[in-house]
Amino acid sequence: MDWGYMEVPPLLSVFSWVTHLLGDGMFWIKFWPSLFGAFTYILAGKIILSLGGKSFALLLAAIAFIFGYMRTHFLFQGNFLEIFFYTLISYGLIRYIQTDKNKWLYVCSLGAGLGMLSKYSIGFFIVSVLIGLALTKQRKIFLNKHIYYAGLLTAVIFLPNLIWQASHHFPVAHHMKELQEKQLHYVNPWNFLLDQLLMFLSCFYIWLSGLLFVGATKRGRDYLFFCWTYIFLIILLLAFRGKSYYPQAIYATLFAFGSYRLEALTVGRFKKVRYVFIIISLGIGLFTTPISLPIFSPQKLADYYKKMNLGKSGVLKWEDQKNHLLPMDFADMLGWKEMTQKTAIAYQHLDSIEKRHCILFCDNYGEAGAVNYYGKNYKLPEALSDDASFLYWIPDSLQIDNMILVTDDKEEMQHSFIRNFTSAVVADSITYPYAREKGSLIIVFKGANQVFNQLFRNKLEKDRAALR
Repeated sequence: MDWGYMEVPPLLSVFSWVTHLLGDGMFWIKFWPSLFGAFTYILAGKIILSLGGKSFALLLAAIAFIFGYMRTHFLFQGNFLEIFFYTLISYGLIRYIQTDKNKWLYVCSLGAGLGMLSKYSIGFFIVSVLIGLALTKQRKIFLNKHIYYAGLLTAVIFLPNLIWQASHHFPVAHHMKELQEKQLHYVNPWNFLLDQLLMFLSCFYIWLSGLLFVGATKRGRDYLFFCWTYIFLIILLLAFRGKSYYPQAIYATLFAFGSYRLEALTVGRFKKVRYVFIIISLGIGLFTTPISLPIFSPQKLADYYKKMNLGKSGVLKWEDQKNHLLPMDFADMLGWKEMTQKTAIAYQHLDSIEKRHCILFCDNYGEAGAVNYYGKNYKLPEALSDDASFLYWIPDSLQIDNMILVTDDKEEMQHSFIRNFTSAVVADSITYPYAREKGSLIIVFKGANQVFNQLFRNKLEKDRAALR
């Protein structure tokens, strides 16, 4: 663990560390996002109850969570923490407005501080909330000295990561610049807005009802700030060319507002309409489940997407802006075991002296992470990489004699540095047809000379200098 990483804040690493203590099993990797998904639903449910909502509203919100956040709460990424802390901040503000008790401001500050240690993008939400409060009658909150004490607590919680960033020359700025150049410049504003509906297709009417409730009804007037929060969050993310899923965390609170509103509207002779809502959400949700979760084999999923002609929907588009057989998240889950097994076979073919002077090197952090995760089963040495935070973990005094390289560069053997080894042989490649890493090579290099070692040190120094 550390107080920071090049690409992400540090809180997720705490759960990685605990998972490692518990044996690194897949159960624990899936446990954390599921657990925080449940926690987030509890917060949404408490918002519903605080408004006076009852069982149908809780059921509707549960359906929205199951089908709306199914994918997020399956993946071990910072997004599940972001959704939770967005909702915790919202819950704290709602309860403060309802009770006028200062303790809820400190709940908000905990959510904001820990949220910033989870995903930096939560800063957009905090700014949007402050603007939303300033534009409504809730601006009176700025006359309460406790909001400033709470803000100070947020700053103290976030301070260790800020210090880490400063001491490492703010690598997050380099990461964001790289993200803008390689991925975010592809973002189309109109597609971004359309995706806000498609992202929660089975329950979009719920969050829209919530937005209308806080933005256009007398009962929701106390929470008008949240309507402005949503609007400014979308504006900020459009301005910074955020990906379509970046605002997903704000919808948990809108699901709560919307579920309460739809329950309140469907009383008396309109009560049967509730069955229509449930049927619509379940019907669309079950249809879209194979897009959200890998519930079938890769082959069956690929056939399903082809049959449903989902290539036009954008769900099969990767960062290269091309359609593939599977969604990128799913393809990212495949090929890791094969890669590690074939790397282990190449390593085992070395004699004892060659092994003692051999490093494993991977082109990107995904490959390095996979080899390290599965490599313990084969007693492999720790894999190194110069990609992302792995760059910080390469020993400064590294001397390379032999190297097994895992690379996604199909032309690796054509590069000029090859002649600085006594031998270079392609041992194998990744062949699994649905893996994102399909075609990646496993190359065994032996007898590196000092020219190569100097070239390698120069490259590391150049990569590190780019972060200063």
